[in-house]
Amino acid sequence: MIELIPAIDLIGGKCVRLTKGEYDTKKIYNEDPVAQAKEFEALGFKRLHVVDLDGAKSKHIVNDEVLRGITENTSLTVDFGGGIKTAEDIEKAFAAGAKMVTLGSIAVTNPELCMEWIARYGAERIVLGADVRKGKISINGWKEDSEEDLMPFLKKYIAQGVKNVLCTEISKDGTLEGPAIELYKEIMKEFPDLHLIASGGVGSNDDIIALDKAGIPAVVFGKAWYEGRVDRSIIDN
Repeated sequence: MIELIPAIDLIGGKCVRLTKGEYDTKKIYNEDPVAQAKEFEALGFKRLHVVDLDGAKSKHIVNDEVLRGITENTSLTVDFGGGIKTAEDIEKAFAAGAKMVTLGSIAVTNPELCMEWIARYGAERIVLGADVRKGKISINGWKEDSEEDLMPFLKKYIAQGVKNVLCTEISKDGTLEGPAIELYKEIMKEFPDLHLIASGGVGSNDDIIALDKAGIPAVVFGKAWYEGRVDRSIIDN
């Protein structure tokens, strides 16, 4: 069965969701992210994806105390991303209880530092964030598109031992219109041993089932859960 990973996106210490990464589309779903994380754990989820949207925008971690609250009050395996640009940021995330960190922008803008972190902390603690718009990797809270093409970008880091990749198709994110299954199938065909985490567009249990049937190892979902489009029956399948 595909690994199910609910998401908590943070702005101002609250659980929010955006559409296509646009901050002016912000919708608050829960003002208490710790309570939300505890609810996910009570339902049987084992893993949680936490995104510091304030951090992504400001280019440094902002919501590390919220992360700490989640990790101290649940036993969820938490991966944390958003705003990790410096050694201080990554240490702060791990100190606050993250088991893994998601590195996106820094993997594009400073690959030498990113490679150093992979060597220092271990590839198993790193999730490579590959946020894609029109085939290019997007950075800095999806406000800028880089010149990095997806497949060479992945290949470079997989060669360094990275096994976990979170790939978001930005045009799908928050739309509830279905995930980019063909893109994920293409990635898995090229890198069959990859633990690929599909992100963006999930709008129903059927979407998750379709990803599972396509052989995608894991999926992140947020808005679909908060709006009741994905329900707990998916956990029992």
